Amino acid sequence: MNALLYQGFALSLIFLAALPHLDAAAEVDWPEFRGPTGQGISDTTGLPIRWSGTENLTWMQPVPGKGWSSPVYQSGRIYLTTAVALDGDVDGDQSLRALCLNGRTGRILWQREVFTQDGDMAPSIQSKNSHASPTPVLHAGKMYVHFGHQGTACLDFSGNVIWRNQDYHYAPRHGNGGSPIIVDDLLIFSCDGESDPFVVALDRHTGLQRWRTNRNVEGVRLFSFSTPLLIQVQGRPLVISPGSEIVGAYDSQTGKEVWRIRYAGGYSVVPRPVFARGLIFVCSGYDSPTLYAIRPDGVGDVTHTHVAWSTNRGVPHNPSVLVAGNELYMVSDSGVATCLDAKSGKNYWTRRLGGEFSASPMLAKHVIYFQDENGTAHVIEAGRQFKLLATNKLENISGERTFASYAVGDGALFLRSEKHLLRIESQ
Repeated sequence: MNALLYQGFALSLIFLAALPHLDAAAEVDWPEFRGPTGQGISDTTGLPIRWSGTENLTWMQPVPGKGWSSPVYQSGRIYLTTAVALDGDVDGDQSLRALCLNGRTGRILWQREVFTQDGDMAPSIQSKNSHASPTPVLHAGKMYVHFGHQGTACLDFSGNVIWRNQDYHYAPRHGNGGSPIIVDDLLIFSCDGESDPFVVALDRHTGLQRWRTNRNVEGVRLFSFSTPLLIQVQGRPLVISPGSEIVGAYDSQTGKEVWRIRYAGGYSVVPRPVFARGLIFVCSGYDSPTLYAIRPDGVGDVTHTHVAWSTNRGVPHNPSVLVAGNELYMVSDSGVATCLDAKSGKNYWTRRLGGEFSASPMLAKHVIYFQDENGTAHVIEAGRQFKLLATNKLENISGERTFASYAVGDGALFLRSEKHLLRIESQ
């Protein structure tokens, strides 16, 4: 895989957004949670708008075990993680595995057990979670898999384990969730358990710790599940990592906290941040989520100085938000979609899509895909006027939940359901 190199593009005289440097061959790749930008955006044209169990469905491949990690894609191959219950006992021991599938046919090329989870020792998970929820990261010919408190590992693209790290012992609540990111030669992720939450960076070549930064927060519920985002501000790379009670900006090379925004009582934060139009967009988590638009050039506690605007109407607990052009789109867990002006927070429209949502929305050119938890996709045209293009149901996976977010590759959408991986493309 071509190395992901972050370059800024000017959003204003001050702010730079970090995007990977992609050559023509890499534009079809989807190497991490929410794609090459980490923000749910694809430049792919010709993706299908309509599909069903008989239309534009190329294949449907059974996947062993259970996992809510989203698929990632590179060079014709799809990579996943899953947890396979040993002896058939879903509450017992689990084989935590990495998988590779052929993107054209769906055939499983290899699967490798990375860790074994002792069912007697593992904390219970929430009914909407799995033992394999973090999405892998692909970088420079390696696959990085993360199972939260159960461990982190690096594999090559043939499935050989290069290193494992199980040094981070913390008490999770509801299992694992947040995915890791690559920043230069570091693998960075959050460890937000029931107490003493922290952010950590491992050397991606060896798996050894390079830095660890405690959150230094107090609250009743300190567990969260968000995925960090790398940005650049005035040429300085910062890792934006939301947790319970705060979102922090950390120096990518040292882990030093640069600034924080407090949201008292916010916990179980899941949505990944988005950086666009010179602002960081962060959701504060349960029980009553607020969306904050934050200017990212602060130092120290900037709670009262750097929030450009905020709203608590229609804000998701689980799906990340999406920015396309000057508009921000989001869907609440209860199926209410909203379009706001990204700079001011002005509401352009609010519509009830129906259903329940956990997956994050995805933009391909001027089309936005919202995937609900029961296999139904709502496809809209991006814009300040609401325009529903299609509502797509997959009867083939009736009864299977769809919590994972899309991957895009080779002109196709890849969707993971509870028991299958599907390739959807225009035919």
